[in-house]
Amino acid sequence: MKETADQTRTIPDPPLSSRRSGATVALFGEVLADVFPDRSVLGGAPFNVARHLKAFGLNPVLITRTGNDALRDELLQTMATSGMETVGVQCDQNYPTGQVKVHFEAGTHRFEILPEQAYDHIHATVARMVALSIHPQLVYFGTLAQRHPVSRSALRMMLNSSSVPTFFDVNLRAPWYDSQILRRSLRQADTVKLNNEEMAILAELFALPGDTLAGHARAFMQMFDIGQVLVTCGVEGAWLVRRDGEEVSMQPHGAPITVVDTVGAGDGFSAVFILGKLQGWPAQQTLARAHEFAAAICTLRGAAPEHADFYQPFLSAWRS
Repeated sequence: MKETADQTRTIPDPPLSSRRSGATVALFGEVLADVFPDRSVLGGAPFNVARHLKAFGLNPVLITRTGNDALRDELLQTMATSGMETVGVQCDQNYPTGQVKVHFEAGTHRFEILPEQAYDHIHATVARMVALSIHPQLVYFGTLAQRHPVSRSALRMMLNSSSVPTFFDVNLRAPWYDSQILRRSLRQADTVKLNNEEMAILAELFALPGDTLAGHARAFMQMFDIGQVLVTCGVEGAWLVRRDGEEVSMQPHGAPITVVDTVGAGDGFSAVFILGKLQGWPAQQTLARAHEFAAAICTLRGAAPEHADFYQPFLSAWRS
């Protein structure tokens, strides 16, 4: 498989045995290196979610753009080793592969996201052609990759040419969002996932009626014609509200975990929720499994495990 016209290096093909193994999910957005105080690891919400989906037996296709640099080589090698398709990975000759510095403060993390990165310049026509060619059953997108008009236009073109369900993972990263980006994204979303703090921010931003977050979510759904709103609450669990009025919540049980860091926990939650949605799991079960997996990610350093063995207990338990 050769690269598209704006690329210069050969992308290794994934093993034949790993292609199209399960439902295909298109994931649009950033790939970047999370730079910790002592090391760097590949990250970015779409990439993290894609890695989990692949480990769970789905066929994620990442639609992104990198620089023509060493981080691109590392990304392609990681994807090839994991059996992920690389057809959606564009290459930019002017901008570098994205980076974000991770700072730990008072038991949590702060992201320093660098501007003018390759993922800000995703080519619209190439992205659309890839999305049409893979016939996805769901499209995942977030907020950060829409901060630049070039990638924002690419996402809009891609979504306008597709009729499959969409999953909007809000992931607010100040100062890289505004009300216009959010309005456009919400109008194009079937499922919206965000945490309770982000729900409060959007409630204020859009002056949503209601005295509770659940009330805000119902108003939110009506305003933007959203099918369901999924809200994560950290150690307190998660809940969702659907257009038909159904509300489902879960509170975790069992012994507390030892948190190493929370980087990538939300991405793990998103991946399992998408898995459950595509496999038809009941909502309560999906929330419980997504929370369990997100909690397990918090016991790791970084957003994803280094070895595939990490997934095996979940795969075994979820088959029963």
